[in-house]
Formats: sequence, structure tokens, C-alpha cells
Amino acid sequence: MDLATYQSLYKDNDATPGWTAIDEQLQKIYGTTEPLVHWATAHKYMLGGPDPLDGVSVYAATAGDVPHWHFVTYGFTSLYYDEESIETPFSGSGFELTFRLKPRAGWTVDADSTWVVGLLQNIARYIFSSNKWFEPFHWMPANGPIKLEDDTLVHGLIFIEDPEMPLINTPHGTVQFLQMVGITAHETELIKEKKVTAAEVVARLQQTSPYLLCDLDRKTSVV
Repeated sequence: MDLATYQSLYKDNDATPGWTAIDEQLQKIYGTTEPLVHWATAHKYMLGGPDPLDGVSVYAATAGDVPHWHFVTYGFTSLYYDEESIETPFSGSGFELTFRLKPRAGWTVDADSTWVVGLLQNIARYIFSSNKWFEPFHWMPANGPIKLEDDTLVHGLIFIEDPEMPLINTPHGTVQFLQMVGITAHETELIKEKKVTAAEVVARLQQTSPYLLCDLDRKTSVV
């Protein structure tokens, strides 16, 4: 898209081309269904706020016939009017993050999804401060349970392409949706020691959870 076309489409109407592109991708999955909750920052990062991500939406999902919460970030990519981004091959960091959580019995999304938002914001701080990025089958230890002060065995993450959200083209370049997959401390250590690859762990997990839901109560490792 050339600059003149970009300006004619977006400059005078307070458009959010990147944000809209993410919404349009989500509409392909959820139609007109609104998210269960949208967590928005009170003070945007670009204006000096503490949280890098401007928002996280949480949808009620049934992919794989297992009800779960599907988290999607807004903020790793260029969301707003940005003439400097129209010639770039990918938008911002090139990806947004997703996460699929199997909620525990009795959990409510308003009260029990905030820890995931905190986790996503912490990852965003790491990305923004280090100028690094994630690609499929990158992995990271959480240096403890991914849900703080919890007895879960899930102590690490692998990043994969979200199975329902393929790469999209936006006015600011491409956006990939990387899903965070929870892995146990044992699985994390085996990857670190190069006794198994992240791809092999994902393949094992998909045998019982095709959409790779994070189950904080998982008691056994797959490798």
C-alpha cells in the first residue's frame, strides 16, 4: 500500500489499522461474539504507561471440544496510524501472543484471568527491553510456576503458531499469532539439556490436547 492510499483510508478517521486487522482475524473464529473480558491499560505504554500491551482479550473457546479461555494480545505489533510502518515486511515485533487455558473448577474470568495478563505483560517487557522476539518452537523457562504462588508443575513455555490463527497481512506488514504452550519443569529441563526438542514435546502434548490447552493441574510430563 502506498502512502497516499494509506493516508486516504486512515488519516482522518482515527483509524487503528493494526488493531482492526487482529479483530477481523478473531471474527473469523468467533463471529460477532464479544470477548468474555477485555483487559485494557489505563495509561498507554507509548504515553509513558508501565504496561507494554495495550490490551488482552479473552474469548470463550471450544476448539477441540474442550471449553477453555483463549487469550489474544494487542501491542507487540503496530496497532495505530503509523506512516513509517507501511513499507515494513512485518508489523512491530511481527507477532502477537495467544494462550489457551483450561480454567479450574469454579474459576471466573474476571477474577481468575488476571495472572495470565500479568504473565503476558512481563513477557512483553522482556521483548521490548531486549529487542528480541519469538518464533515457532522457541521456548523459555519461567523460573518457577507460570502462575505465581501456585503448586502447578507448569514452569515453562513453548511458542507455536496458533492452530486457529494463521499469519495475516496488515497495512503495517505481516502478523503471526504465536500461542504459548505450558510445559512442566521436567520437560523444560530436558529441552535445556538438549535431550528432547521443543517440537517433540509439542507433538507429544498434541496427542491428548490437539489445541495445546494449558492445564495447570497436569501431573505428569510427556517425555
